[in-house]
Amino acid sequence: MAGRIRRTRSGQYSVRLPRGEREILRGLPAQLRTLLTLGDAAGDPALRRLFPPAYEGEPERAEEFDRLVRGDLLERRLSAIETMERTIDADRLSEDELTAWLSSINDLRLVLGTRLDVTEETTERELPPGEENARAFALYAYLSYLEEEVVEALSRAL
Repeated sequence: MAGRIRRTRSGQYSVRLPRGEREILRGLPAQLRTLLTLGDAAGDPALRRLFPPAYEGEPERAEEFDRLVRGDLLERRLSAIETMERTIDADRLSEDELTAWLSSINDLRLVLGTRLDVTEETTERELPPGEENARAFALYAYLSYLEEEVVEALSRAL
């Protein structure tokens, strides 16, 4: 399966993902957008993971920093989501488009990993039992694998 995402001689990236994988990916950016735009920034651990406080233990400084940069960070994330949605069926991506995919995939992994309370040592057997947790962990593992493929493709181009 290695090499499903690779740089072409023209400088673009060939993306050879099966239709089933693209279908799985298709709805995820919209879910991430909903979380980013409608989620409770103060009460949702997943959003805190995406927007961690810049100054731990210094709430006033952290709020000021958040006020200054959060809008820009949110705009970048939403732009990456839009790019992934627009190009989900593309067989070729530019470096900027693939980088946007990487950003969205990483954010999706962080959200899912936070929801599952995943650590580097977590295995599927350690999750609370249930089909929903098993599916979520399988998606987390797939996104991890896909992220690795994208990173490898981008780093081979350097």
